[in-house]
Amino acid sequence: MSQEMQARATAKYLGMSPRKVRMVVDLIRGQGVNEAYSILRFSKRAATEPIEKTLRSAVANAQQKADSEGSYLDTDELVVSEAYVNEGPRQKRFRAAAMGRAAPRIKRTSHITIIVDSKE
Repeated sequence: MSQEMQARATAKYLGMSPRKVRMVVDLIRGQGVNEAYSILRFSKRAATEPIEKTLRSAVANAQQKADSEGSYLDTDELVVSEAYVNEGPRQKRFRAAAMGRAAPRIKRTSHITIIVDSKE
């Protein structure tokens, strides 16, 4: 492959805390795509499912981009060059507490962004 192939995928408004998702994303950053798949497959964290879905979307976007440019892309050569989690909007809810009070609950959301790049 003569030029650099880079593709991105984003999952927004994921109903998980960004801190919990970052723990898993940190494991796959800088890894090859196949290695990242195996790490996600054998991790017991709940965040692995949406992260794997986003990674598969990024790989599919890279293949689509290569096909539209008329070049060949070997998916084994792709690397997770960037992967980060940003905080989405917080949902503020209230729950009943003792003596007629209300206790606030903050439900956090996350935005996952994964960028795959070809090895050079």
